[in-house]
Amino acid sequence: MMGMGWRYGAGGMLAALVLGAGWPGTAAAQFALPSSDMSSRQLAPSGGSSLPSSPGPTIVPPSMAPAAMVPPSPGGGVRPPPGMPGPGSAATQYSLSLAARFGGRDSPQITTGLIWRVFPAQPDTLGMFRVVKEERGANPMIALPAGDYVVHVSFGTVSSARAVHLKEATREMFELPAGGIKLEGRVGDVPIRGNQVTFDIYRGSQFEPGDRSPLAQGVTSGNVVVVPEGAYYIVSNYGDTNAVVRSDIRVQTGKLTDVTVSHHAAVILLKLVNEQGGEARANTSWSVLTLGGDVIKESTGAFPRVILAEGDYRAIARSDGKTFERNFKVTSGVDGEIEVIAR
Repeated sequence: MMGMGWRYGAGGMLAALVLGAGWPGTAAAQFALPSSDMSSRQLAPSGGSSLPSSPGPTIVPPSMAPAAMVPPSPGGGVRPPPGMPGPGSAATQYSLSLAARFGGRDSPQITTGLIWRVFPAQPDTLGMFRVVKEERGANPMIALPAGDYVVHVSFGTVSSARAVHLKEATREMFELPAGGIKLEGRVGDVPIRGNQVTFDIYRGSQFEPGDRSPLAQGVTSGNVVVVPEGAYYIVSNYGDTNAVVRSDIRVQTGKLTDVTVSHHAAVILLKLVNEQGGEARANTSWSVLTLGGDVIKESTGAFPRVILAEGDYRAIARSDGKTFERNFKVTSGVDGEIEVIAR
C-alpha cells in the first residue's frame, strides 16, 4: 500500500549550519575520539544561519556508534607524540590556523558546525593515536610544538583528514564535498504538521539490492541533515501504519536540497456505537485489515485514531465478547470518522 509522489529542488548555498556531532570517516577510524561524541544530538542553528528556505531549521546528525572509536586515557590527559615535549614544556609553539569550505576554491567557507581534532602522526607506546587538541569553531587557531600531526575535521556526516608538518605558523583549508537535505511531508497541498511524519535517509538508490542501515533515522519536518555529495533515498513514514513513500534524490556540494514528499493518506477515527451518531463504547478492541486479510493496525479504546494510505479496509471491533465489523474506504486528504454499528 505504498505510493510514490515527491518533488525536490537544490536551491541556494549551504553556508551556515549548526551540528552537534561529527561522523569520523575511514581515514580517522584508527584514532581515539572522545566518547562524548558517540551519541546523536539535535541543536538549533545560530541566528546567523543563511539557509535559503524557511527560517530556523534544526540540523540533525545521524545516530553514530563507530565501533573502532575509543575514549581518551582516564583523567582526560593527552599523551604527546613520541619525542615531543609534554604539557608545561618551554618548547617553542607555532600557530595552526584551520578553516573549511564547500568544495572548490570559489565555494563559500563553512562558518559553523565544524569539529576539529588534532592527532600525533605517530602512535603512543600503546599503539593509540590520542587527541592532542580539539576545537569547535569555524576558524580555530591552535598552538602546537613543531612536529608532524594529522588533522581531522567533521561536519555532519562528512569528514576529512590530512597530515600536517608544523615548523612555522601554518594555515590549512579543508574542502568538504557536503550538502544538506531538508525534508517536509504533505497530503495534497497541506503540510503534515508536528512529528506525524518522520524520515529515514539511506545511501544510494531504493532500487539497489541489499539491506542497508539508515544514515539518519526519525528525522522530522523542517530539519536539515548534512551529508556527503551523492545519491540517497528517503523513506517517509506518515503515522505508524502503511502510509509510506520512498523517494530517490541527489545531493550537490554546497546546496540545500528541499525534499517534499506527497502522501496519499488520511486520518481515520474509529467508533463502536449502538446506533448511528451514538456514544462510542469504551474498552473496545480494534483491528484494521486490508480486504485481503492483512492486519494493518491493532489497538484498544473508544476512539482509536489511525493514519491509513488511500485504499479499501475492514474494521473489526470486539466488545463484551461480541465481534462487529464494517468495510470502509480511505480517500487521500479526506479525514473522518468510521462508525461500526454494534448489531
